[in-house]
Amino acid sequence: MPKDETVLITGANGEIGHGLIEHLHTGRRARIIATDIQPLDSDLKPMCQTFLQGDITDPDLIGQLGQSPFTTIFHLASILSTKGERDPELAHHVNVDGTLHLLQLAAEQSRREGRPVRFIYPSSIAVYGLPDLETKARHGRVVREGEWCSPATMYGVNKLTCEHLGRYYALHYRSLEPATTRIDFRALRFPGLISALTVPTGGTSDYGPEMLHHAAQGKPYACFVRPDSQLPFMVMPDAIKALLLLEAAPRENLHQLVYNVTSYSPTAAEILQMILRSFPSAQLTFAPDERRQAIVDSWPADIDDSAARRDWLWKAEYDFRRSFEEYLTPSVHQRYA
Repeated sequence: MPKDETVLITGANGEIGHGLIEHLHTGRRARIIATDIQPLDSDLKPMCQTFLQGDITDPDLIGQLGQSPFTTIFHLASILSTKGERDPELAHHVNVDGTLHLLQLAAEQSRREGRPVRFIYPSSIAVYGLPDLETKARHGRVVREGEWCSPATMYGVNKLTCEHLGRYYALHYRSLEPATTRIDFRALRFPGLISALTVPTGGTSDYGPEMLHHAAQGKPYACFVRPDSQLPFMVMPDAIKALLLLEAAPRENLHQLVYNVTSYSPTAAEILQMILRSFPSAQLTFAPDERRQAIVDSWPADIDDSAARRDWLWKAEYDFRRSFEEYLTPSVHQRYA
C-alpha cells in the first residue's frame, strides 16, 4: 500500500473496528477516517485523523466522507443476525442500502482518482442455509463458497446481496470504461468471532463469547443453543489478520472475490468445558431459544477455507486450545480483575 494511504473504517466502534484501528495506526501509520452511529471510544480517538458520528444510510454523512480520497474502505457497519430478525426492514436498510451508498462512493472515487479503491467487506457464514439437521450432519461439515447459499435470516440475505453488489461494482459497473475506474472489491465470510476485549452485540453465534464473559464476571448464563450445536469460530486477532492479509494480497493472485476463513469448530458443550477449566465455579447452563437455535442449525458445522489458503496464504494462528489459553482467558481475567 502507498505511504500516503487514507483508510475509511465504518462501524469503527465495533469489535473488529477496535483491533483494525489499533493495527493501522501503530503498524502502518495510515491516516484513518472512522465513522460509527455511536460515539467513538476515547482510546481510539487519538488514533484517527477524523471521526464522523452518523448513520451510514444518511446521504449527508456519505457526502462528508466523500470529501477525502480513500485508498481502502473497510466496511464493518451492520445490524447483526439476532437484531436483524427482530426488525428485518431496518436490517435491510442499514446493511444493504448503507453498503450500496459506500460502493457508489468508492466507484466515484475510483473514477476520479484513476485507480481502484479497495473495498474490504466482512461477510458471514450467515449466507449459508442448510434446510435441516440431517442435511447439516451429512453435508454441512465442510462447506465451500458456492454451496448452500440459501440464507434463512435477513442478515444472511443482506450479506449475500452485498456480496453480489460488490461483484457487480467490481466487474460490471460502467463496463465500457477502463477497469481502473471500477472498485477492487474483496470479501471474506467470517465464522463466529470471539473477542476478549469487547462484549458481544447481537450476533447469533455470540453464545460462545457470552458464556466466556459471564463466567469471567461470575454471572450466571443460560446458553441459548443446545449443547450439541456446532459452528466454526475464530478469535478476534485472527479476524484482523484475515482482513489485512486479504487487503494486502496482489489482485492477480485472487481467483475469486469472496473467501471463507475459519479456525476451529467446537460444539457449545466443548466451549463450556474449555471455559470451566479456567472458571470452574462458572454458572453456565443451557436453555435453547427456538428461533435462535433454528438459525444456528441452518449454518454449517464447518467451512472450507482452502481457497484463501491457496490465493493469499491464509492460516489461522489460534486453534481452539491456544485461543483460550493464550488469548481469551488471560485477557478476560485482566478485563474483569
